[in-house]
Amino acid sequence: MELIAIQRGAPLELDLRVESVSEGVLVTGTVAAPTTGECARCLTTVSGRVEVELTELFAYPDTLTEETTDEDEVGRVINDTVDLEQSIIDAVGLELPFSPVCRTDCPGLCPECGVPLASAEPGHHHDRIDPRWAKLAGMLDAPEADL
Repeated sequence: MELIAIQRGAPLELDLRVESVSEGVLVTGTVAAPTTGECARCLTTVSGRVEVELTELFAYPDTLTEETTDEDEVGRVINDTVDLEQSIIDAVGLELPFSPVCRTDCPGLCPECGVPLASAEPGHHHDRIDPRWAKLAGMLDAPEADL
């Protein structure tokens, strides 16, 4: 599963205003959708909502804007239509969190056993000795005469 995404087929809420301006078609408004994914720390399911403001200009054919910009900078009006798909994907993608968490103080997973620390008993830990120092641990139990 991806960390966070809008599931295929999820309903998008679009509240857009489309208006004709001198150089093209200006689309403004908001896009909202439900999100699902996994917490980056403890891998539990996370759901939420993303809402983003959208402002895009689509240039009319044979205008100064079309002539002076690349197609990836400003969209184009083609056959009296505009394609909002890539603009919405780009805007929403930038708004999604890079590392989503189930809560801001999520402690994550135990690095030894993988138990979610949020549901583990208080003081959960493992007595693990670094193998480089393991021989020294035995010296603590040895009688002083052996040293």
